[in-house]
Amino acid sequence: MRTFSFRMMYPKDQNFYFPPEWHPQEAMWLSWPVNVDTWAHKLNLIYKPYCEFIKCVSTEQKVHISCSGKTEYVKKVILEYNNTLSNITLHEFNTNDSWCRDHGPGFLVNKNTPERLILDWDYNAWGGKYPPYDADNAIPSHIAAYLNIQSVKPALVMEGGSVEFNGKGTVLTSKSCLLNSNRNPHLGQKEIEAYLYNYYGAENVLWVNDGIVGDDTDGHIDDTVRFVSEDTVITMVEANKNDANHEILSENLSLLKKMRLQNGKPLEIIEIQMPEPVIEKGERLPASYANFYISNSHVIVPIYKCRKDELALEILASQFKTRKVVGINSTDIIWGLGSFHCLSQQEPKANRFGND
Repeated sequence: MRTFSFRMMYPKDQNFYFPPEWHPQEAMWLSWPVNVDTWAHKLNLIYKPYCEFIKCVSTEQKVHISCSGKTEYVKKVILEYNNTLSNITLHEFNTNDSWCRDHGPGFLVNKNTPERLILDWDYNAWGGKYPPYDADNAIPSHIAAYLNIQSVKPALVMEGGSVEFNGKGTVLTSKSCLLNSNRNPHLGQKEIEAYLYNYYGAENVLWVNDGIVGDDTDGHIDDTVRFVSEDTVITMVEANKNDANHEILSENLSLLKKMRLQNGKPLEIIEIQMPEPVIEKGERLPASYANFYISNSHVIVPIYKCRKDELALEILASQFKTRKVVGINSTDIIWGLGSFHCLSQQEPKANRFGND
């Protein structure tokens, strides 16, 4: 694997940037669920919706899966539910857990050349909550070597679910996560913003305060606010004033209304009501419709077998007119404290120039 030398230059200085999720994708990367501490009695139950997710994406683009030495077993499970391995590549890369959004690579593309670059952030399982995480932390280097893409290590703890991009210079994130002392305690807000500018190619950082109840990541943005176009976000809201999420999400909504994009324009804000609370064994789980994955032709949305599912899907369909919005039951998957966006990481296609 090659490690990128910037000669005192950052990715931003060489015209690299993190594209929005709707940018054309080469592939989706996953880490097969193997951790019994995460999934417990749900492990066998999640394979059906997990494979539905794989099938939906693999009909249109490549899917790569890190299998932790369980390649033959993974083949068997995928074939049981999907009947095909077409467009699916399995890798013997070891992982500790299944949350590829957070431990996977950050793919950058170049504005002026058909080059790509991998950001190999440090990963500490959301502030050291779930050791060991050494295998997960090594996943970006394995993928960079497999794809023969240059990589850079910013020496900062960063998770993919903590940042949301519009592709035009604006990044959304949360103070409860990126400014948490369990990530980078030696850095303040201005220093963290400098990393977002210099490595992701951002020009404008917008901060909400907190995340939803039950989210063990300390408030990842991909459970609360998502860009659906360069100037529009969907944001989760809770109408029930007695619900613990009501005040949190109302405050975030108030902040969003005051925010401005990189061009000075206000955000277009689309509100989506939270699903009915998902509670199992007395634990409130972080069920949210915002944890969707945008592929080349689909938007795969977690749903929870409740009366609010249909309206959430209708609202998202109104925002993604060129993609098919698909709801997949996530009531078992959410036991792991994440859903389809948390489980996945997109690999964007390189920008094309001339006849390249």
